[in-house]
Amino acid sequence: MAKILVVTSGKGGVGKTTTSAAIGTGLALRGHRTVIVDFDVGLRNLDLIMGCERRVVYDFVNVVNGEATLTQALIKDKRLENLYVLAASQTRDKDALTQDGVEKILMELKETFEYVVCDSPAGIEKGAHLAMYFADEAIVVTNPEVSSVRDSDRMLGLLASKSRRAEKGEDPIKEHLLLTRYNPERVTKGEMLGVEDVEEILAIRLLGVIPESQAVLKASNQGIPVILDDQSDAGQAYSDAVDRLLGKEVAHRFIDVQKKGWFQRVFGGRE
Repeated sequence: MAKILVVTSGKGGVGKTTTSAAIGTGLALRGHRTVIVDFDVGLRNLDLIMGCERRVVYDFVNVVNGEATLTQALIKDKRLENLYVLAASQTRDKDALTQDGVEKILMELKETFEYVVCDSPAGIEKGAHLAMYFADEAIVVTNPEVSSVRDSDRMLGLLASKSRRAEKGEDPIKEHLLLTRYNPERVTKGEMLGVEDVEEILAIRLLGVIPESQAVLKASNQGIPVILDDQSDAGQAYSDAVDRLLGKEVAHRFIDVQKKGWFQRVFGGRE
């Protein structure tokens, strides 16, 4: 059965779009027919990270308004056979998406795709509420800092009370925690919250810990989802997260400080 998966957070700039691109690509790599939908009206970033910005002719709002069909608006990924993108509109009207219009499109996508990954804007925007309203599962993205974790806690409250599942008294949205930009060395110095601290505050299942990495910036500048860079820590961490999402037991990596070798201790630099 098709699943609607929302990638959300309370705070902006924590890595939701990077995560949506990586998770969607990871699901497609594993043979699941996947579409990533950009709900961030006015700020079109998903198509840039996916490297398909020049292919956008029709967008999400065009389909909602009946100016284009879903088939016309869906952009097929260059690299993967079963991955598609539905871009956001660059309109200034944040209320361009309607609940009825979004429901119609999501239900249509569920007939064709196994996974519908919704890239949500930050928690206060209308697009965020629409993205989470129809969700079956949610990935809550947070940085290991107090303000980000606190805002994510607020999002968990909204997921539990403002979704269609909550209104209809159905099983609640299955929530997953994804911790991004994690630096174990800064945690040991007390400059960042640790994994245990964040888990204790939010009390939801840890899906993955994505280490702070230059590979993320490099991949987004190149228009390639970072999960395709399987040599980088961040790419491997996202790949592990996708496996856990699909029910596999995978040990968490990149959460402890790496011990320096003798050469590195003497001469410095990186291994």
